[in-house]
Amino acid sequence: MPTYSIRQFGDPVLKQRAKVVEDVDGTLARTIDAMYETMYDAEGGGLAAPQVGIGRRFFVYKTDEGPQVAINPEIVESSGEVEWTEGCLSIPGIGFEIVRPELVTLRAVDLDGNEVFIEADDYQGRMFQHEIDHLDGILAIDRVDPDARKKALKAIRDQEMSFAVDGTPARLLG
Repeated sequence: MPTYSIRQFGDPVLKQRAKVVEDVDGTLARTIDAMYETMYDAEGGGLAAPQVGIGRRFFVYKTDEGPQVAINPEIVESSGEVEWTEGCLSIPGIGFEIVRPELVTLRAVDLDGNEVFIEADDYQGRMFQHEIDHLDGILAIDRVDPDARKKALKAIRDQEMSFAVDGTPARLLG
């Protein structure tokens, strides 16, 4: 099954708000399968549709039971506050210290069209919030203070100027 290329920081699709998924059908199911493969190949915990150039509101993610999808997801409840270092497949190699709610309840639709509610904290709760940010056109770098953003932008520029032997920017190698 073909996989997608993950869009990188600077790609305009990453800054656009994704549109609601109207039809849960076979075409969407095939797209989701390809996104699962892309997520596993990239060793990510989640992957939002805009990260592969699809402007629709869904994301895939890993669980102990296997890959899952959240279609038209939203956080309907949250509590607490915790700071974690987050990474992003669209801004590889850089971590961002971000404060988010500690416990969230996600409401979404699954691939069978059923509404699901998932209460999540720790890694899964953070990942849900991170992926929904992608659906809203928000990147991790947008969640940090101005000084941290400046440092991250410098790190991104440094990565882009560090070329591999074959001339490919190092940040695109893996």
